[in-house]
Amino acid sequence: MQDFLPVTKKEMKQRGWEQVDFAYITGDAYVDHPSFGTAIISRLLESRGYKVGIIPQPDWRKKESIQVFGEPRLGFLVSAGNMDSMVNHYTVSKKHRQKDSYSPGGQMGLRPDRAVIVYSNLIRQTYKKTPIILGGIEASLRRLAHYDYWENKVKHSVLLDSGADMISYGMGEHSIIEIADALASGLPVEELTYIAGTVFKCRDLSRVYDPIILPSYEEVKVNKKVYADSFAIQYQNTDPFSARPMAESYGTKGYIIQNPPALPLTQEEMDDVYALPYTEKVHPMYEKLGGIPALEEIKFSLTSNRGCFGGCNFCALTFHQGRILQTRSHESLIEEATRMTNDPEFKGYIHDVGGPTADFRQPSCQKQLTKGVCKNKQCLFPTPCKNLTVDHSDYVSLLRKLRKIPGVKKVFIRSGVRFDYVVADRDKTFLRELVEHHVSGQLRVAPEHVSDQVLKYMGKPSHSVYQQFLKEYDAANRQTGKQQYAVPYFMSSHPGCTMKEAVKLAEYVRDLGFTPEQVQDFYPTPSTLSTCMYYTGIHPLTGEKVYVPKNPHEKAIQRALMQYKNPANRELVLEGLKMTGRMDLVGYGPKCLLRPLRENHGANSILRAAVGMRKTAEIAKITKTVQHLQRRTLSEIYIRKIPEEDVSDRKEKQK
Repeated sequence: MQDFLPVTKKEMKQRGWEQVDFAYITGDAYVDHPSFGTAIISRLLESRGYKVGIIPQPDWRKKESIQVFGEPRLGFLVSAGNMDSMVNHYTVSKKHRQKDSYSPGGQMGLRPDRAVIVYSNLIRQTYKKTPIILGGIEASLRRLAHYDYWENKVKHSVLLDSGADMISYGMGEHSIIEIADALASGLPVEELTYIAGTVFKCRDLSRVYDPIILPSYEEVKVNKKVYADSFAIQYQNTDPFSARPMAESYGTKGYIIQNPPALPLTQEEMDDVYALPYTEKVHPMYEKLGGIPALEEIKFSLTSNRGCFGGCNFCALTFHQGRILQTRSHESLIEEATRMTNDPEFKGYIHDVGGPTADFRQPSCQKQLTKGVCKNKQCLFPTPCKNLTVDHSDYVSLLRKLRKIPGVKKVFIRSGVRFDYVVADRDKTFLRELVEHHVSGQLRVAPEHVSDQVLKYMGKPSHSVYQQFLKEYDAANRQTGKQQYAVPYFMSSHPGCTMKEAVKLAEYVRDLGFTPEQVQDFYPTPSTLSTCMYYTGIHPLTGEKVYVPKNPHEKAIQRALMQYKNPANRELVLEGLKMTGRMDLVGYGPKCLLRPLRENHGANSILRAAVGMRKTAEIAKITKTVQHLQRRTLSEIYIRKIPEEDVSDRKEKQK
């Protein structure tokens, strides 16, 4: 079996190395699987002859933790891990999460907030001149001045706050090899100003050819309109074929320069990346600690593509992976699936075959491969482009081959299909086979909302397109003799969503007949178009003013409306209905969201009397009685609202 890369000096010595070329510091536990960026970059460097040591989740309070291998010959590679450390640590309401799926046993607290900054500053305490290259999604999406939701202000490029030398942004395979080869040739890191897919700092613009001069940091941090304008320029320069270098001034500190993105990987290059000698396992040092939950979720899944031309405004893929589709060959995927069948833990089920969007298997149009994506047009929004290639045949062929592999019982698709792309396909073979072979009772889809006003700001198709998809999906189920359901994901509090739109979504949920178990409140993460709207109140591409629900109480109401059946949400839902003048939705009719609540006037008056007398013992006793009466009343109302067949189950749970 292929060995893991060294994580200790002893393991380095066992390989006969006196020094590593690169020390790779990551906020994730060490998992040698191609779903983890650390594994891909480290194995790719290894394949080019470089010696890489891994320092996973170092203790950021001790500088000795990053001195495991001593000073690396060429430099430190630093990543927060597969997730942004702030998103990893905090919910949208800025409360601490209880689980870190990228840490042993799901344990929290093994990485710092703003991990790339903390790790880089820790390195600089000991190694003053050693090159530091940042990578991963946290650095990638903070490569220029950006709005930070957690501090509610515009922050510097992470390159300045970290003290690092460069950022390799995006997926990084092309740029990291160029960086490594340049450093190995003896070039100093400050001379590496020409590599696509990188960001660097400089004193002046003498080494930058034909740059776009962005508004300065001093301007964007105080003027929201200027911030939106700067974001629009960046958004239109995310394509490797048409983008120009961009320069952002930081006054006496010089400039931050973003080079154009690296070229997308060819299919052969993608195959090579996924054919590297991964162990595909968690490092043995975590076995007694409960393993790494994130691997369990994707261990028997196949990554078939990268990039997404869907263009959702709340998604950071445009800035990270880009809009040009990159795919693996059938042969590469079949080879990996066949290896899966030899795993003792494999039960015959491939959990997913996809990527950011499962059913994208080619660029949206052929011109993208030579001229890039359109700067001012989207492929699917607001309607499919007339040049869009709508074709599921390659994906259907791939799925058929995977189903025939001996030992494979079922191939599921769980990373999500783009329903408007399915509707646009006149050939319904994929939809029919999706229903017949690749759904396990429920198909998860993401309409996100039902108001066309909100969907416009999300960059999603109109609600009628989703309704058309449901009709076609139901028809395909009837044709195949299946009884399966589409489970929609909805989002509350997105820019553009007023309380009126939130009530409209609640009415749609009512008509569906079930309450969503999970509701996503909009999360303003760095470098998305929606986050720009959230901060500025301006649509950066149109200049249009946008209503933004920011007040935590209003956001709580919008969220509660989607789960109006929960008795705990009653007061919030009632407040939302009052705010919108929709008290017609309180009553006993079939369209009502709430039933009138009977007050127990006698108990309340006794309680008020007891409070006035300040008799502690009596207050406690009567409070308990009132709470019992109120719970019983709420329970009766709740039972009346739910379907007849669920009453017995509900009563059992209440016991």
